[in-house]
Amino acid sequence: MKHAYVFPGQGAQAVGMGKDLYDNVPEAKALFEQANEILGFRITDIMFAGTDEELKQTRVTQPAVFLHSVIMAKALGVKPDAVAGHSLGEFSALVVSGALSFEDGLKLVSKRAMAMQAACEQQPGTMAAVLGLKDSQVEEICASIDGVVVAANYNCPGQLVISGAVEAVEAACVKAKEAGARRALRLPVGGAFHSPLMEPAKQELEKAIEEAPFQTPTCPIYQNVDAKPYTDPAAIKANLIAQLTAPVRWTYIVEQMLGDGVTEFTELGPGAVLQGLIRKVDAQATVESKSTL
Repeated sequence: MKHAYVFPGQGAQAVGMGKDLYDNVPEAKALFEQANEILGFRITDIMFAGTDEELKQTRVTQPAVFLHSVIMAKALGVKPDAVAGHSLGEFSALVVSGALSFEDGLKLVSKRAMAMQAACEQQPGTMAAVLGLKDSQVEEICASIDGVVVAANYNCPGQLVISGAVEAVEAACVKAKEAGARRALRLPVGGAFHSPLMEPAKQELEKAIEEAPFQTPTCPIYQNVDAKPYTDPAAIKANLIAQLTAPVRWTYIVEQMLGDGVTEFTELGPGAVLQGLIRKVDAQATVESKSTL
């Protein structure tokens, strides 16, 4: 019996997240205060009592979700047999598995958020969720469109998020509906994450990842780019760099984990998005979410 811990990405945030940890666990409070110092602003003020708009800024959202996930894991004293994270959540997974220190993980997440924000401003883009088509159908539609639009998040069977230039994404949504998609709708995001439009962010982050001290994790981490388990720090770094412009293969991560003997999944962080996606991959999977103590 193997127990995997999984970590959500951007979009899972909610005002009030982590406040119970801060108020009730001294070690958690110390880590949150350390994070405020590292980031150079009081992210806890925004997390606990800010507005939705403040929390939605990429430079805030990514560190906030990361902090909630990692500090929750530390408060619970988890010892996973395997870990994985959806997009940003991969950084949470790396820290919880011991591949990165808390401080180095937070610094990388902050740099990633800033770089992605800058890339969004440099090359405006968007994302859209396509429901009810096979992955191969959506891939073919994207390939048929003039302009940049690619499959970005393979979330679960019948749910694929596409990403790219605004006009190209909108054209792909029209074609998806013509092909019988149940829904094809734009998402309220600030840019084209996991697409070639993130290349400037990838180049900026590459040096920081290369220079960060990675250790061998205590358990395998199933990475977004190919859904395979890794423990070699050099391979983990390479996959993490590729992740910004490559799709998140979440469906295949869950299938691979199940095939490797994982029987229980715990989602750590705000919300329960991954719990729902895992159940759509395998309705029999044992899944729980922990967003509060």
